[in-house]
Amino acid sequence: MDLGIKGKSAFVAASSTGLGRAVAIGFGREGGRVTLCSRSKERLDAAAKAVEAVGGEAHVVVCDIRREEEIRTAVESAVDRFGGVDILVTNCGGPPPGLFDDLDEDRWEDAFRSILLSVVRLADAVLPGMRSRGWGRIVPIVSVSAKQPIENLLLSNTLRPAVVGLAKSLSAEVAGAGITVNCVAPGYTRTERLEELAAYRAEKMQTTVEEVYRSWTATIPARRLGRPEELADLVLFLASERAAYLTGNTIAFDGGSVRSLF
Repeated sequence: MDLGIKGKSAFVAASSTGLGRAVAIGFGREGGRVTLCSRSKERLDAAAKAVEAVGGEAHVVVCDIRREEEIRTAVESAVDRFGGVDILVTNCGGPPPGLFDDLDEDRWEDAFRSILLSVVRLADAVLPGMRSRGWGRIVPIVSVSAKQPIENLLLSNTLRPAVVGLAKSLSAEVAGAGITVNCVAPGYTRTERLEELAAYRAEKMQTTVEEVYRSWTATIPARRLGRPEELADLVLFLASERAAYLTGNTIAFDGGSVRSLF
């Protein structure tokens, strides 16, 4: 299937590792021109080489998405390099785990800037260009915590649904301009972030990381963890010409673990 992505310019946030890296490589494989951003130049360079190895064109920008000026500079750099941003994939590292009493105001503020405000700022930076071209795709990567709260992840449980609310509202405002906005909500997917959560949970429960993984897998109807490249395929479809009539959705990537009807 021709996704119509070849030659498009994609900006993928937090793309030096994990899900963002897999998405960036996916765009590269489809012949996309990819701007990768994160705080680690060394990891970005490694991810860019992986994008180029599958046939994509990569552009690296060091950027802390919690900082407005760095977001503006990163998007301007992408526009200078590729002439615009056709596809925006928002993403960020997961916030620290913890219950209400574990979290001080600084952690709330940091999570707000990383999870929600970064999406607002990135969208604001790319939308004028998308509107002028009459085409655009915005795909926020959130979490199944937007659909179903996860134990010990209060920051994510609170702020991921806010991103979904933003995306749903924005989708209606920009649909007439040929721009779609769809969220992807990953569940347990084998990334560095999941390893951190497994170690945290193992310490709290005084058990082993392996036992934590077994307990998670037991709750998933597919009986396995997701793979980052599988999530990337979903993002690529939502960013494609084929998905032009899909907007305002939040699609769980979770092996069937979320029990809600919507």
